[in-house]
Amino acid sequence: MIPLRPSPLAEQASARIEEQIRAGQWPVGGKLPGEVALAKELGVGRSTVREALRTLAAAGMVQSRQGSGVFVTADRPAGDWPARLRRAELAHVYEVRTMVEVQAARLAATRRTAADLTALDAALAARRTAGGADDTVFVDADIALHTALVAAAHNPVLDDLFAQFAPVLREQLVTLVGLFGIRSEDPNQGYDSHAALVRAIHDGDPEAAGRVLAAELEATRSHLLAD
Repeated sequence: MIPLRPSPLAEQASARIEEQIRAGQWPVGGKLPGEVALAKELGVGRSTVREALRTLAAAGMVQSRQGSGVFVTADRPAGDWPARLRRAELAHVYEVRTMVEVQAARLAATRRTAADLTALDAALAARRTAGGADDTVFVDADIALHTALVAAAHNPVLDDLFAQFAPVLREQLVTLVGLFGIRSEDPNQGYDSHAALVRAIHDGDPEAAGRVLAAELEATRSHLLAD
């Protein structure tokens, strides 16, 4: 590698190491050279290398294992998560979506506030009204209901996870609902199960809420992936 020039050295060093990881010089699962070797290759001090590695570790690309060294754990920063979701198969997205939302439903049933219940009722009503609209409007209303559900769990990490899923789900569902004619027989497809979900949250029944949502998501996943 060509030695780096000043300012800011740690940022340049992390960028150069990332480039080499992406290029396959150090594959995922492989071990990086030691600090002394990296410092020599990059033309910087060991403290700069350590700072660069901390930056890459925070991005989820490398991990230090005590007594063993630093290993590559990903070939791109965690910030590329939305891009990875867009490339993922719908079946895989739905599997993870189920893990996230079923737990959110259970939490919502025990943590929901009066404001949350009002928001859920409004979202359910809007979803029912959207049954008379086109697929895009219907999918948007469905996702809005699920967003209100996750918000009622009052867990900011779940909020962030679902926020990453929502745009990908919208894009895929708008296409697939129309392609497979999901709403051809029932424009309000899934309304009864969504109403049962909201009732379970009103009732403060986490087991029922999780069970109803798990069944609904599996039914939708099976329907969409039948072909």
